[in-house]
Amino acid sequence: MESTLQKPAFTATNSSAKVQLIGYWIVTALLCLQLSFTAYAQLSLPQVAEAFTHLGFPAYFRVELSWAKFLGVVLLLAPVPARLKEWAYAGFAITLGSALIAHVSVGDGPEAWGWAAGTGVLWVLSYVLWRRQASVPSQRPASALGASRQPASPLSW
Repeated sequence: MESTLQKPAFTATNSSAKVQLIGYWIVTALLCLQLSFTAYAQLSLPQVAEAFTHLGFPAYFRVELSWAKFLGVVLLLAPVPARLKEWAYAGFAITLGSALIAHVSVGDGPEAWGWAAGTGVLWVLSYVLWRRQASVPSQRPASALGASRQPASPLSW
C-alpha cells in the first residue's frame, strides 16, 4: 500500500481538478436554470412581453430568442462536441451583452438590467471553468469528452 504522503503533488492536483469540475457543474447548472427560467418567462408571462415591447423588439424576436435559449441550455448540459458548446456560449454572450445594451439605451435602471449582469457573471464563470477543464484531457467534463480532436487549422472547420 502506497501512502499519499509519497505523492503529495499528485493528490493536490487531483483534488484541485475535482473541485474545479464540481465548481463547473454547479455554476453551469445555475446558469442553465437562470437561462431556462428567462426563456420560459419570455414565452408565457405578459409582463415580459411588455418589457420586450418597451425595449423596441418585435414580438416574434421574443419567441425566437426563447427557443434559442432552450437549445443553448441543452447544448451546455449535453455531451456534445466542443465546437457546439462553444457556439452556445458565444450565443449567450451576445444575448446577455445585447440585453445590457438594450436596457441601458432606453434608460432602465439596475432593477431591469441587473439580472442580465448577474447572469453574465455566471456565464463568465461557467465558460472559464469549462475552458480550464477542456484543456486538461484527463479532467474534461463529460460533455467535452466527445471533442478531443481539435482541428489543425481554421481551414479544416
